[in-house]
Amino acid sequence: MRNRNSKLLSLIAVASIVLMACNPLNKMIKRQGEVNYELAPNPVEMHGDTIAITFSGSFPEKYFNKKVSATITPVLVYGGNSETFEPLKLKGEVSEAEGTTIKYESGGSFSHAAKIAYKEGMEDAIVELRITGEYKDKTKDLDPRKVADGTIITPKLVMSSDKAIAAADKFVKFTLEDNNVELHYLVSNSTVRGSEMNDADIKELKSKLKGWNEDVKMEFNALTIGAYASPEGELSKNENLANERAASAAKALETLLKRAKVEIPEGFSTATGKGEDWAGFKTLMQASDIADKELIIRVLETYKDGETREKEIKNLAATYVEVNKKVLPLLRRSQCNLVMKHHNLTDDEIKALVDTKIDSLDVEQMLYAATLYDDVAKKESIYKSVSSIHSGDWRGPNNVGFIYVSQNKLADAKTEFDKANGLSANNAIIQNNLGVIARLNGDLAGAMEYYNNASGAGKEVAQNKGIINIIQGDYVSASSNYSGVNSFNAALAKMLNGDNSIGSVIDGSDDKDEALSYYLKAVAGARSGDNDMLINNLKSATSKDASLKAKAKTDAEFIKSRDNADFQSAVN
Repeated sequence: MRNRNSKLLSLIAVASIVLMACNPLNKMIKRQGEVNYELAPNPVEMHGDTIAITFSGSFPEKYFNKKVSATITPVLVYGGNSETFEPLKLKGEVSEAEGTTIKYESGGSFSHAAKIAYKEGMEDAIVELRITGEYKDKTKDLDPRKVADGTIITPKLVMSSDKAIAAADKFVKFTLEDNNVELHYLVSNSTVRGSEMNDADIKELKSKLKGWNEDVKMEFNALTIGAYASPEGELSKNENLANERAASAAKALETLLKRAKVEIPEGFSTATGKGEDWAGFKTLMQASDIADKELIIRVLETYKDGETREKEIKNLAATYVEVNKKVLPLLRRSQCNLVMKHHNLTDDEIKALVDTKIDSLDVEQMLYAATLYDDVAKKESIYKSVSSIHSGDWRGPNNVGFIYVSQNKLADAKTEFDKANGLSANNAIIQNNLGVIARLNGDLAGAMEYYNNASGAGKEVAQNKGIINIIQGDYVSASSNYSGVNSFNAALAKMLNGDNSIGSVIDGSDDKDEALSYYLKAVAGARSGDNDMLINNLKSATSKDASLKAKAKTDAEFIKSRDNADFQSAVN
């Protein structure tokens, strides 16, 4: 009995050896080094919130048994963790398994794209392919094959430089005020009559002169005069007559100012003769109740020659009494404008009122006052006063919210922006600012919707969009939105879009002395193969921020330089 059992066990052992020898997986394992694998990109890269890869390979002739199937699983290994990409299934020509068919005699190639979500810590990683073969319900694992190092996470360098917009004031240092009077003349005469200097418009002007002279905020800016002749006289005479009337009007008005003790500087008056007033004639005719006025104008317009037209107008004046009495006298005139410059409060005056009687300032003066201070608390106080005193103006709460954003008080800022939006719905500046809050709170879709509604608010909107573009991996749009801008993010967008020439974009920006700016230039050096650019900028970066040494050691951007002595010196 014992001998019979021994023989049975021997037979089973022999059968097992035979079966193993016949298992084609063993042959595939033995020849696994002949299989080619390649993964791109290498190192792998994070874009948006995703790591996407494509791996490909080829099997040699008479390698992939017709009855065998296989599963190739890319695995990203980082720290003590791993993440599995979607596997690729392959099968032999007669295998009933699912997958891409690989021929036995000629061999074959394969390609597969897959992605996983990026997680913190994946920057220091490897990617390996894990292959399992199956034959008649038996499986065997081939040796894992390392195909890539690290994960490039350079897009995560994007700075949170979201730009809220403060509403501007409409404060002006001075305003120019026109004061118009007219002097009328007799036919073919340029003398200013005493009666004209006693007309209502001149009397009103005289009444203002004393007050203006005593008001330190009022400055006599200029006197401009344009003089005309009525168009029924000879063309050459009308030119001279208009010039003479301009001169006489200037003299009369200057005399009036001097009597009011107004100092007239050289060049104060500008007097211009404008010849005969055919345009004025047509305007007065159209506004009159003269019979046949439209016909008269059309007939006169047929005469292109000025002298002929003058004769016809003179004939009209003889025929139509109303033309002679109601139209032509009004055209024999000098139009005089005394321009006054009304000065606003000075900066010192405004500051004094901010501290003593802020409610005496109008809204534009108050908003302007905030720009006179560097102290953020003072600005905030003024903007809150605007919001309180001028409660109907959206700019008050908007600018309070702007201050809160700079202080990272996002909830308080949103409350203020919502208040402003209630006062000025769909205002582009407010939409931008609500977008900033949404983005900083992680709502990228909501932020982009706000930004799309903020067209016309300013260049800040495009830059804010650029931040989202970088985060989402849309580097073409990011570069477009940062076009013409010099900043760290503009340089980052340019580099991620494939252009490593970022030096001038950073060096021309306010971010040029930031440690990260030097670090980004070091990355650009690594990408372009410029070792000096890499090392010099990395040394500057780590000298400004020692924490960047640890980052650089594991940064996949520098994989090729890790054994370089200068690199080691910069990071240790």
